[in-house]
Amino acid sequence: MNHFQFALNGLFLGGLYACIAAGFSLVWGVLHIINMLHGALIVLGAYVAFYGHEWFGIHPFVSMLAAGLIVGAFGYLVQTGLINRVVTKPVLVTLTLTFGLDLILINAMLLAFSADFRTVVLEHPLGTASFGGVFIPLDRMVAMLLALAMIGVVYAGLRLSRIGRAIVAVRADREAASLMGVDVARTYSVTFAISAMLAAAAGSLMSVVFPISPTTGHLFLGKAFVICVLGGIGSIGGAVVGGMTLGLLESFGGLLFGPEHALTIAFVLLIVLLVFRPQGLMGKKGF
Repeated sequence: MNHFQFALNGLFLGGLYACIAAGFSLVWGVLHIINMLHGALIVLGAYVAFYGHEWFGIHPFVSMLAAGLIVGAFGYLVQTGLINRVVTKPVLVTLTLTFGLDLILINAMLLAFSADFRTVVLEHPLGTASFGGVFIPLDRMVAMLLALAMIGVVYAGLRLSRIGRAIVAVRADREAASLMGVDVARTYSVTFAISAMLAAAAGSLMSVVFPISPTTGHLFLGKAFVICVLGGIGSIGGAVVGGMTLGLLESFGGLLFGPEHALTIAFVLLIVLLVFRPQGLMGKKGF
């Protein structure tokens, strides 16, 4: 059995998982809310990629940009019009609101697209390369690289751009940032839009790997939870580490115990980590 093959498969999957969790972690760290809508936004991005490919022949690696812009704008409006009104309320209020929005969006997608699973069938897949007995699925490799590139762009933006520095300042101390002239409400809206953009881009990339259905949103949300706790809540770097860790766990867990138990192993590790290192592998203040 070639364990390098399983490690490679886990890393390719982990890169996509990192993109799923990065936006979720960003909102959790900056707005201090648990965004239950995140999984549905991932699925919405996947549907943009699916129909872009079906109707216009646009490759999901290209339509991820359109998906990110469309869903990011939707996220900005949701945050500005709804969540900003209760963002300072107790966590149960924001949790209930985002859970309700999640149910609304999922049911809207069920009405629009049905619950049938759909698959993006590429007309010209990149195929497979082999090296030393290890097979490299090129589509998955490119999807992983694009996912990590998206995370890198967001990370650089947080460090180098004016709005990025405002986001970091609000995360560190909302009241102090407000006193320094930062528009906290607008910063929250931009943060949520970036999170939605990352979710949609991840969904577009995932559509090349996994079947699409509105019912898979909760599965992606659960993975985002696990990854954020594994890597450290609010840390984008931690989301990458957590995503890679989960990908490897699922790959080798499926090898040892069967694919149906792969996610169970990840949750067992999650419980152990919560007991012995609740801040996660890379949990710290900042990004």
